[in-house]
Amino acid sequence: MAYIALPTAPELGREFPGILGLMTFRPETAAPINELVNILLRGESTLTRGERELIAAYVSTRNDCFFCQTIHGAVAAAQLDHNEKLVQAVKTDWVNAGVSAKLKALLNIAGKVQQGGKYVTEEDVTAARQQGATDLEIHDTVLIAAVFCMCNRYVDGLDTWAPEDLAIYRENAANIVEHGYSAVTRAATAMVQR
Repeated sequence: MAYIALPTAPELGREFPGILGLMTFRPETAAPINELVNILLRGESTLTRGERELIAAYVSTRNDCFFCQTIHGAVAAAQLDHNEKLVQAVKTDWVNAGVSAKLKALLNIAGKVQQGGKYVTEEDVTAARQQGATDLEIHDTVLIAAVFCMCNRYVDGLDTWAPEDLAIYRENAANIVEHGYSAVTRAATAMVQR
C-alpha cells in the first residue's frame, strides 16, 4: 500500500502499480512527465528506441527501483528482438554486455549521472565522442538518466507497489511499444474516472 491514498483500478481491486498509480492520482503532473519520456525514449533519435530504453533500465537498476527497471527492461527487450538476456547483461555488467562501444560509453555517462551530475567528466564525454556519440546523443543520455532518477525516486519515495510476475511487464511492454507511454497513462486514468 502506497504512503498516500491512490485511486483504485477496477480490475485490480487496488491502485495501479508503480508510476501509473501516481499518474492516476495527479494527471496534471503526469502529462508533462509522459511527454518528456515519450520524446526521450520514443522520439526521433539516432539511438534506437531499444538503446534508449536500455539506458532507462540501467539507471533504474542502479537506483534499485524494481518497477522502473523491470518495465523499461521489458520495453527494451521488446524492441531488441525480445532479447531479455541482453537487457539483463546491461543491467548487471554493461561493460561486458553485447552492445556497441558507443552505447557502453553512453551507459558509463548515465551511470555517473545516477551517482550525481558532477561525476560526469570531460574525459567521459570525449570517450563517448571517440566511439561515435553525437552531442545530441550525449545530451539525451544525460537527460534520460536524470529523468529516470527522478521517476525512480517518485515511485519508491511514495512506496508504490510492483507486481512480481514478469509476464505482466512483458504484456505492458507490448502495449507501450505499440501505443506509447502517454496512451497507457491516459487509458489507466480513464479507467479510474469511470
